[in-house]
Amino acid sequence: MTQHYLKQVPIALRSRHKTDVRTQFAALCYRLVKDKPEVLMVTSRGTRRWIIPKGWPVDGKTPAESALMEAWEEAGVTGRVAGPCLGLFSYHKLLPEDGGLPCVAMVYPVRVKALAEDYPEAGQRRRKWMRPKKAAAKVEEPELKQILLAFDPAKLRG
Repeated sequence: MTQHYLKQVPIALRSRHKTDVRTQFAALCYRLVKDKPEVLMVTSRGTRRWIIPKGWPVDGKTPAESALMEAWEEAGVTGRVAGPCLGLFSYHKLLPEDGGLPCVAMVYPVRVKALAEDYPEAGQRRRKWMRPKKAAAKVEEPELKQILLAFDPAKLRG
């Protein structure tokens, strides 16, 4: 029997302790166009790479609610979380003061109802709808590529 393993990149602790790995919550924002999914990608503020909205835990909110809040702040998304965590990906978050932090982001599917023109980070990022395969080709993180390639909204609840 052949087993397929998700391609992963080692978490780079870079002289940090293993307890320094941080968790973020991410939103895989999507819509259906002629029954085919499109995902909303945004650019990072620093390097302008294509990413999905993500951020730190918010006190008093669930991980899924935190992901939905990031979708609003970074992309102007109003919508709803459409299922459980799709998976997670690791990356190194660049921070100017100390070189950065190793992070793991949990990804939640968010069905987009509308996009606002005015939202907290409007003007700081670009946003663009893409088919999942195209989005996967644009991201650097191997695990996020796999999540995008495997994404099938038909398999989500609600």
